Amino acid sequence: MSVTVYTTPTCPYCRQVKEYLKSRSVPFTERDVTQEPGAAEEMVRLSGQQGVPVTVAGAEVIVGYDRPRLDSALAALERPRLGAAVADATRSAHGAEGAYIGRVRPGGVAERAGLRAGDVIVSLADHQVNGAIGLEQLVARVRPGGRLAVEYLRDGQVQQAMLQF
Repeated sequence: MSVTVYTTPTCPYCRQVKEYLKSRSVPFTERDVTQEPGAAEEMVRLSGQQGVPVTVAGAEVIVGYDRPRLDSALAALERPRLGAAVADATRSAHGAEGAYIGRVRPGGVAERAGLRAGDVIVSLADHQVNGAIGLEQLVARVRPGGRLAVEYLRDGQVQQAMLQF
């Protein structure tokens, strides 16, 4: 999880952002824009704003103390990822209905489990996978550190593996 907060020492909203992140046990890097000219330039480049606080959480840039947006950005950072680009697989095109893996991210959960591009995921944790959205919904329920059994089709053969999130 990568979170950076651009602040000034006298800003009350900066204090609120930092206190809120600490209350949620979120590690973050603080950049004081009054002491670091490079940080000020970086903040303006990222946000288009000169005011603080600016919080960067993953790809999300949040200006001010906007708790709902902070919650949303933090939830996205904490959500488990399969580490694969998937699309709906049809029985006629792929031999099974499920989620077709088009690409696997190096070092991701899918690659560590041995999944490869061209595989079709047909079940996850004993739940039938009917397409990409169904797979994403099942993965979204997993907590970091969780393990799920996956069943997939490769070269016409059913294979099994364990996904470690």
